[in-house]
Amino acid sequence: MPESALMAAGPVTTGLIGLPIAHSLSPALHHAAFRACGLPDNYALWPTEADQLPARVSALRQPPMRGANVTIPHKSAALALVDALDPVAQAIGAVNTIVRQADGSLLGLNTDSAGFVAALQQADFDPSGRNIVLLGAGGAARAVAHGLIAHGARCLTVVNRTAEHAESLLADLLAATPYDPDLFILAPNDPDLPDLLRVANLLVNATPVGRDDRSLPLPPTMLHAQLLVCDLLYRSTPLLRAAQAAGAHTQDGLEMLVQQATLAFTAWTGYAAPVDVMRAAGEQARATAHS
Repeated sequence: MPESALMAAGPVTTGLIGLPIAHSLSPALHHAAFRACGLPDNYALWPTEADQLPARVSALRQPPMRGANVTIPHKSAALALVDALDPVAQAIGAVNTIVRQADGSLLGLNTDSAGFVAALQQADFDPSGRNIVLLGAGGAARAVAHGLIAHGARCLTVVNRTAEHAESLLADLLAATPYDPDLFILAPNDPDLPDLLRVANLLVNATPVGRDDRSLPLPPTMLHAQLLVCDLLYRSTPLLRAAQAAGAHTQDGLEMLVQQATLAFTAWTGYAAPVDVMRAAGEQARATAHS
């Protein structure tokens, strides 16, 4: 449906706050969900500079707003702009969903963590008791790590160029974890990394490496057929293609995007999200964007 027709159908009540966001598939997912549930709402893209963020978030307090998604680079800054945080957002230190409450106050959520675990479930992977290697220690990596540990991962190795960021992530994980997982930090060129990957069940790339469709975050010789390899970029990447060549199972970031979006949609509307409809809309929008 053309954007003009969507806008004519009803008010903008939700949107995406971030920069840059022109590439986002979120409008396709949420417009499809609103239509499937018979709701007239619309979802907008709100490119937002850092100095514009307080005003943008404050505008969500007014009806008919339901809330917003928040993406790079504002997930951490949004923490201080809402009235309350759910425990997951507090533990991760990032908000990716804001919900306007009936009294106009704003609740900050993080649906990325549960969305990633739900995506793993779609790949028939249970993180409980597994050995996992996570590339990156930024906002997306923090959400992934918290989800994995919350679901019982036995060993998590964080591979990151900046040791301080990885150390901060692991300290937060330990503070929020009721059991005692094995947690390690490695540099990308650490000689122990091949051995750790050899016994790993899951490899997650939460870095932007591969966005150029040329770069790999690690040598393809480290990949093997017993791995599930996930890349949070929601398209085919050099890492995923190398993993497939090695016989590994793979998953790109679209399923995580869909799963976190379903949680946001339900938080805004109270409706059960039409997951299959949203996934199909995302796949169509991705195909159109890359055609």
